[in-house]
Amino acid sequence: MGTKRGCRMSKSKDLLKKYSGFIVIAGVVAGMAWLLSSRFYTFWNIFILVMGFSAIVFVHELGHFVVAKLSNIKVETFSIFLPPVFLGVRRTEKGIRFRILPKFFPKKGDESGDGLLSFTIGKGRGAGETEYRIGLVPVAAYVKMLGQEDVGADKNTNDPRSYSNKPVSVRMAVVSAGVIFNVIAAVVLLMAVYLVGIKQAPAVVGAVVPGSPAEAAGLCAGDEIVEVAGKSSNLYFGDVMMAAALSDRDELVPLKVRHEDGTVEDFKISAEQLPDLPLRGFGISLPSSLTVADISSQGAFAERTGLQSQDEIVSVDGIEVETYWHFESIVRQIFKPGIKVLAKRTDEVSGQTKLVEGQIPLSLGFQKNDAGTDTAYGHICSMVPRLRVVNVSEKRISTTAEDSLQAGDVIVAIGDVENPTYSEMRQETSAFEGRKLPVRVLRVDEKGNERQHQINVEPYRPKGSERVLIGIAVGLDAEHPVVADTVSAEEWAVPLTIPRGALITAVDGVKVSNFYDIIREIRSRTDKKVAIDYRLDDKTSGGAEADLSNKEKIISLESKFAGVIVFEPLEHLYKADGVLDALVMSSKRSVWFVVKTYVTLKGLAARTVNPKALSGPVGIISITYQVVKHSFISFLYLLAFISANLAVINFLPIPVLDGGAFVLLIAEKIKGRALSIRVQEAISYIGLTIIAAIFLYLTYNDIFRGS
Repeated sequence: MGTKRGCRMSKSKDLLKKYSGFIVIAGVVAGMAWLLSSRFYTFWNIFILVMGFSAIVFVHELGHFVVAKLSNIKVETFSIFLPPVFLGVRRTEKGIRFRILPKFFPKKGDESGDGLLSFTIGKGRGAGETEYRIGLVPVAAYVKMLGQEDVGADKNTNDPRSYSNKPVSVRMAVVSAGVIFNVIAAVVLLMAVYLVGIKQAPAVVGAVVPGSPAEAAGLCAGDEIVEVAGKSSNLYFGDVMMAAALSDRDELVPLKVRHEDGTVEDFKISAEQLPDLPLRGFGISLPSSLTVADISSQGAFAERTGLQSQDEIVSVDGIEVETYWHFESIVRQIFKPGIKVLAKRTDEVSGQTKLVEGQIPLSLGFQKNDAGTDTAYGHICSMVPRLRVVNVSEKRISTTAEDSLQAGDVIVAIGDVENPTYSEMRQETSAFEGRKLPVRVLRVDEKGNERQHQINVEPYRPKGSERVLIGIAVGLDAEHPVVADTVSAEEWAVPLTIPRGALITAVDGVKVSNFYDIIREIRSRTDKKVAIDYRLDDKTSGGAEADLSNKEKIISLESKFAGVIVFEPLEHLYKADGVLDALVMSSKRSVWFVVKTYVTLKGLAARTVNPKALSGPVGIISITYQVVKHSFISFLYLLAFISANLAVINFLPIPVLDGGAFVLLIAEKIKGRALSIRVQEAISYIGLTIIAAIFLYLTYNDIFRGS
């Protein structure tokens, strides 16, 4: 009985071992099927992404394969995707031999490694030397030549068709073929892109960063950059950004700019490291269109406007607008709680358009040339309004709303300072770094009543930043005509004698209830003097006289959106007129990609490019996934860039990479013989260590950049 039981157990184990591979594969397939059925669109995008990356590597390996075959080098394996083998195909004397999953379904006593799932079809026409494979891991590709190893020294063999036995010049051609094919692939991909056409942000100034080199030079929103650093053909906004980022320190980059009035002007601007940006820049922002972006991602504020995604603004406060910067310039000068807009809406089903009306809430804010750094530029006849919380970082919102600052809160006191100005808030925030800072705010409750609340916040310093923050963005309190302070500015040498915390009650005898009323009355006066009445408390009141002789300087504030509303980026269609034009455009762009990569590496060595600006595998995958979702043409454009980039990176003189192998071949040519096996192996492992260190550093960058 025991012997029979033992035999049955042995047979069961053999059956389990025999079909274990099938069980594993069936489980994986079932799991993938379930995931695909639940999130098909997401997995389809991931599939396209992986196939795109694999195609680039495939083209690279194809270059090695083609030149090796032309050089009569024996190629043992050419595989799409990585091992283990899913399908292997090779010509034999008996016919075409197929083997499927040989690692999962081995055949007992089979030294060939064909496995159980192998068969031959057709008639033999002579045995082939190369097995063409499809790997089970659907990533990348590889080619294996006789006498060639990626790591360690080449195998010693007497076969004249071995890679290691070919002349140095032949091996140089094989090594360099991969990068050449990658550049060719970039040209081909870009030809397809330009024949179809691709929408990208044009080289137009959307906005100018306050205090930046662009502002100092005199660039304005709406200016079109028609030439940068000698390049003028098919300029994108990204070309301008890269020209700034890759310029040498203190280098004056030549720009040719066409203003909105049609005049063309030459500039020379030196890029600088701007706050909170990893790359140096001129200080210009992407241009926006007048089309509203996805409303669902913009919260309740966007919904309150009455606008919908893809609505296109056509007029503001009755004034027609054609560009976003014109729209924004009108908004800045309209001192009202809200502004009426007219937008064009297209019905997705019928395609018909209609005009709809919307209302965008506004708030008072600092002027752009100030960016909230000095209260002297945020005043009305020297009167500075109190601060109002415009936005709060999600990381700073407590689970209990009462314990957190909220958008709309008016800051009544911070620390020991009553009615603080912006600079005073910054000083108190810095002084309380790492400690609890008491903030008293005026807040409207659910019943519409205003009550004061005290909240303790903890100022923090973000990694790599010089500023201490409490996680809020602030504007100015226009709803309450309370003066936080009066300031002495260039145009107001002597501030009005109005005490801090005073409530403005009238302008020239006309009662006012908010700063919008104050601004309206002051702007409507033709006299050079105007009386300002105030009340400090029930017992204290008074007045002051404001000088209105300099009309352009009496108000140093501007209106802003009272929340976040995002517009689609401005995009132009870049399309070739034909195949020849596409070839010219794609060739120039491919060369530009290669040059940018080399200049980036030069900038890293010269420390003009911050290594933190580089993306590793995680960052590249994340960016590419977003591009895949955007459009397939944009994905092809990115693949072309990655292909050209890979050509440069892979030819760097780092061991294990093609460039390192090329350097060793040069050394062999000079020396007359190859380096010793021990030296080659040591160099290879040093190269692996360098690559692993770079990989880990870039991955660390990606993870903490997103945190």
